[in-house]
Amino acid sequence: MTTCEYRGYVIEGVGKGRADYYVYTDLCKGCGLCIEKCPINLKGENCLHWSKEVGVYQTPAVQSDPSLCIACGTCALVCPDSAIRIEKK
Repeated sequence: MTTCEYRGYVIEGVGKGRADYYVYTDLCKGCGLCIEKCPINLKGENCLHWSKEVGVYQTPAVQSDPSLCIACGTCALVCPDSAIRIEKK
C-alpha cells in the first residue's frame, strides 16, 4: 500500500476548539463551492474566505476563520476534490 502526502495547512481549534481544519492546497482548484455552501457565510458572516495560499491551478485556496467556524463539515462534504478535511477532537 502506498501513501501520498499533500501540501497544505492546518488551522487548529476551529469550532470552539472542537476540531482542526485541514486544507490540501495540492488538491484545491479554487472553485469556491465551499464558500458558497458554508452555513455561516450564508448568514452574512465571512467564515470561509480566500487565503494567500494558492491551489493546484495557482488560484487562491480557502481559509477558515477559527472564531466563526462551527466545524459542521459542510465545506468538506461539498468539496469536489476532497481538499478540505475537518478532524474532530
